[in-house]
Amino acid sequence: MGSSLTVGVFVFEDAEELDVVGPWEVLGFWAAHVATAPVRLVTVGREEGWVRCAKGLRLGVDHDLAAAPALDVLIHPGGDGTRVLTKDSAHLDWLTQLHDQGVLLASVCTGSLVLAAAGLLKGRSATTHRDFAGKLAAIDDTIDVRATDRYVDDGDIVTSAGVSAGIDMAFHLVERLDSAEAAAEVRQGTQYDCPVS
Repeated sequence: MGSSLTVGVFVFEDAEELDVVGPWEVLGFWAAHVATAPVRLVTVGREEGWVRCAKGLRLGVDHDLAAAPALDVLIHPGGDGTRVLTKDSAHLDWLTQLHDQGVLLASVCTGSLVLAAAGLLKGRSATTHRDFAGKLAAIDDTIDVRATDRYVDDGDIVTSAGVSAGIDMAFHLVERLDSAEAAAEVRQGTQYDCPVS
């Protein structure tokens, strides 16, 4: 890992809580304790302030889309709120712009449906929550839907399956952006995949 990185997590009404905070915990631990170069982690959303997630947890938005810093990576969670986002042309255009700028896009759960609605998964391999695999295929039948995979890395877009799979994807991102040793250190520090006594 050479230069600094800015990672944004998109936060929206009715996002699934663990889709947001699972990757945040992994990437935040990496940024605070392991990364050898600066990693900045921020939340971005339609507007600054608070949003209420699917189970009632309120989360703060650091930056609205207009004022957000330049991102290297964007994590797009899933949740009931994605139903609105798949039809929001401004949001889909924003994702397309990020992709065109070379931002690494990573989705959790039904966040991949939003990427598909933006046309970003055309002809690619991708995954989502197993209950929504058919819906992902229905949005774009050129997608190679890998419903049994925890996450799928297709170069500049990484998708993950339901809820907890976003944590697995985050460890993959640490390994990809830093090293296998860094990912192992974060696993150790967060007691992930540790045996139960």
